[in-house]
Amino acid sequence: MKTRVADSRNFAYLNWKQVDALPRDRTLLILPTAAIEQHGPHLPLATDTLINNELLGRALDLLPADAPVYALPPVCYGKSNEHIGFPGTLSVSASTFMAVLRDLGASLSAAGFQRIAIFNTHGGNSSLVDVMARDLRAEFGLRTFTIFGSAGATFEGLNPQERAYGFHAGELETAFLLAAAPGLVDTSAYTVNYIASIEHKPLLAPENGAANFAWLTRDIAASGVMGDPRPATASNGELWLSAAAQRIASVLLEILAFHEPGQSTGGEAQA
Repeated sequence: MKTRVADSRNFAYLNWKQVDALPRDRTLLILPTAAIEQHGPHLPLATDTLINNELLGRALDLLPADAPVYALPPVCYGKSNEHIGFPGTLSVSASTFMAVLRDLGASLSAAGFQRIAIFNTHGGNSSLVDVMARDLRAEFGLRTFTIFGSAGATFEGLNPQERAYGFHAGELETAFLLAAAPGLVDTSAYTVNYIASIEHKPLLAPENGAANFAWLTRDIAASGVMGDPRPATASNGELWLSAAAQRIASVLLEILAFHEPGQSTGGEAQA
């Protein structure tokens, strides 16, 4: 299967002899996690997976050619039960998702690899990824890192309302796909729904409030959209993809150079 990730960076395209030749202490393996779930009437089910692959491929292209960084095949199915009730959503349980990550970590550890980064682009996976990162470190001694979405990239021109509450299938995701896979975007089917307003910030909210309430998408967004896709353009999508890829590439370089606080580069404890 061809992906946006260059062949030379695709771990699954190596043979076992090539894998065996990789430096175990320095090689960074990236595990993409995403979802197959509804993204409103205008975006495909694979939106999160497509965005993950596009961002990761672009970021890897920015790394020095000799950087020992490889992308693992993605875990496409995520914990998407918030979108159950919309035809096409394929969800796995929290325990299944975490078991898959645990078993993949076990396989990498058994092969002698020491560094793994989980790159997640589905919000429903986020808390589980955090749990598993700590568990992989504790159980296998893997230096485990997490990268979420655009890694904190700022997006010029994205309005504050959309930045705060464009959670799902809004302007940002739509712009990403208009740039990366325009044939999969149905621009005639846009719908708009915001779950809150930046002008009236409630203490109790579905996300990022002083307190949050558990929600299912069908409770708060009949179309499945949380945001406003109408302003999305391919040009902004290209600009924002580039900004996010540059940010992710910078993060990957820091991960490659990482040593735990309190340790010298030679592994000796510092006073």
